[in-house]
Order: sequence, then C-alpha cells, then structure tokens
Amino acid sequence: MAKALEELSAGVSEVATMVSQSVVGVGAGGSGVIVGSGLVATNAHNLRGEEVIVTFPDGRRETAQVAGADHEGDLALLRVETSGAPAVEWAGRPARLGEAVVAVSLPGGRGTRAGLGFVSGADVAFRGPGGRRITGAVEHSAPLPRGSSGGALVDAEGKLLGINTHREGEGFYLALPADEQLRSRIDALSRGEVPLRPRLGVALAPPRVARRLRRSVGLPERDGLLVHAVEQGAPAERAGIRQGDLIVTAAGRPVSSADVLAEVLESESVKGSVELVVVRGVDEVTVAVDLSGGGTAEQATA
Repeated sequence: MAKALEELSAGVSEVATMVSQSVVGVGAGGSGVIVGSGLVATNAHNLRGEEVIVTFPDGRRETAQVAGADHEGDLALLRVETSGAPAVEWAGRPARLGEAVVAVSLPGGRGTRAGLGFVSGADVAFRGPGGRRITGAVEHSAPLPRGSSGGALVDAEGKLLGINTHREGEGFYLALPADEQLRSRIDALSRGEVPLRPRLGVALAPPRVARRLRRSVGLPERDGLLVHAVEQGAPAERAGIRQGDLIVTAAGRPVSSADVLAEVLESESVKGSVELVVVRGVDEVTVAVDLSGGGTAEQATA
C-alpha cells in the first residue's frame, strides 16, 4: 500500500509540476491557461477591465489586453507576453467518467495549487454569468481553493481536458471541456470575434407566475412565458410583441422554460427569423421575429 501511495504521489507531483508552467494568475482572484504564444485563456468572469495583470509561476507580472470575451459562455482570451512559457498540450479527447484528473491553478498569482480528483460527470449544465444555460461541462472532484477558476484540468499525462469555471455550491468543480468547440471559440476570440447570440429583447416571467397572473385577472390558464417588459428597439418590439403577451410556442415547439426558448432561438438563428405564437388576452397571435442584429442576451431575458 505504501509503495502504491508513493507512486501515486510521485505521479501527481510530476504532472502538477509540468502543467504549472502553463498556468498563470489572472487579476486579483483568478487563474488562466497558456494556450499559445502570447495567448492566455481564462473565464470571462475573471475580467475586471480592459487591462488585466497576469502573474506567471516565477512571479513575473505582465499587463494583458483582452483579445475577446464571451461573457455568456464564460470564456475570455488575453494577449500577453508569455516570454517562452509553454502552452498547455491538449488531450484531444473527451474526459472519461471516473477518470483520475489533476487540477492546477495560480489563484491571483498567490502560489500554484494542485489537486487530485476524479471525473464525476461528463455532460453537466450550469448557468453562465449572464444567466444563459451552458451545457457539456466536465464535473470533477479535484479540490481547489478560491481563485482557481480559469485554471487547467488535465489527465494523467498532463494534457488539457478542460478549463475550470467554478465550484457547484460546496461540492464538485465544473470545467469547460477542452474540445474542438472550445478551440474554435478561442480561435474566434483571438481574431476579436465575439459571438452574438440571438435574442428577443424581452424580460420574462416563468410559467408558474404566468398562470397565477392570468388567473388573477380572470383569464384562462395557459403554459408559457409571460412578457413583462420589452426592450425598446429590440427584435421583439419590432415584431409587435407587447407587455402581457404569453409566448406559448417557438418554431412550433411548446415553450416550457426560458432555456427552451433560448435553444429554439439558437437553432433558428441560421434562418434569420423565428415564428412565435403568443396569447394576447384569449386570442392566439402568430408573430414572425427577425433575429438579425440581436445581440447577447442579458440575465432574465431572452
């Protein structure tokens, strides 16, 4: 048993030491991963302005510029002088359920941290900083201190499996998977291309609130999302959607939650428009919404 523990300890230490050269501190309370020469990936929620101080493992501090930030997807890319610090090597495969992993961080530049854990979930959803549902996260049990978001999650060979985002309550940590989609997002941010996600520009009340409000004014209960505010000039206003409308279907799909509506908007955005059915009083009205030019959604809106 002692020999097995010694071998495990030596293996984890070797991986952590190797990967730590590619992990930096971001700002006063975050971490990041070197993904290329002069490029550091981190979480968007670690940003506190256009310029961010990046701290390297040797204590060197450099001022970085934000190349691009996807706040809804909680991903940002920084341009900074990495001075030969190595980029992390990608695993090029998904994390496996039950797989042993090592998490490495440099919280705010205050010393490298590393922890051993196991993948407990390989397709977990969570809420991004703007309230949008993000799917496909890797859940793991590696212990991490505050300030570890943006750090690296690696396999037994020290290859990148994900970029840590946040802890779920007091339990497991979640990481954005280091897959081809993440590579594409990083490449786009390096070119200054920030994703514009389709939105209606409305504030919504959930179905339970909608049913209660309709009942209180003597209207028949219907499942859907109640529009309680419409943003001026937004796609919804241009399409004629009004405060008090109840959105019941989107592209023929029943709208049971804001997440469902967001999914439909995403899938229909390639067409440039989406057809909604709203209940206005007791009448059903079909509305075609032009999604072109709709920006990123804010929390509690769609």
